[in-house]
Amino acid sequence: MGKNMQLVRCIVNGREIEEYVDVRESLLDMLRNRLGLTSVKKGCEVGECGACTVIIDGETYDSCIYMAVWANGKNIRTLEGLTGPNGELSKIQEAFMEEGAIQCGFCTPGFIMSAVVLMEKGEKLNRDAIKAHMAGNLCRCTGYHNIVNAVEKVLNE
Repeated sequence: MGKNMQLVRCIVNGREIEEYVDVRESLLDMLRNRLGLTSVKKGCEVGECGACTVIIDGETYDSCIYMAVWANGKNIRTLEGLTGPNGELSKIQEAFMEEGAIQCGFCTPGFIMSAVVLMEKGEKLNRDAIKAHMAGNLCRCTGYHNIVNAVEKVLNE
């Protein structure tokens, strides 16, 4: 094993994992390439688009600029971790479909993970507050209106 390799132990979607990673490797690359979690999209690779958004210990992070070695001891969730035991979709995933908040789908996992953090905080938010929270996620297809509708629908049920 090379001198640049380090063992990372963390929990990903409820499963304990151990991976030797290059100390220069991003969490995005570890999740996609080593664990096969393809909902974590490689977009800008500089933390601007939000396509790689994951939840780490209850907060959202752009996994493209979060080093894999920093994940040691952390609890990480991706879109794959939202499905129920029989593959049923979460409320926010259903709302995205019902509200037509999906077009090409590239940005969708990142938006959903950002929305999950809002849902878990349990706050009732107006549209402007939702937009402000979701501002770290970019979409090139939908115009955002239906995305905000989906998030608002679930938050204010």
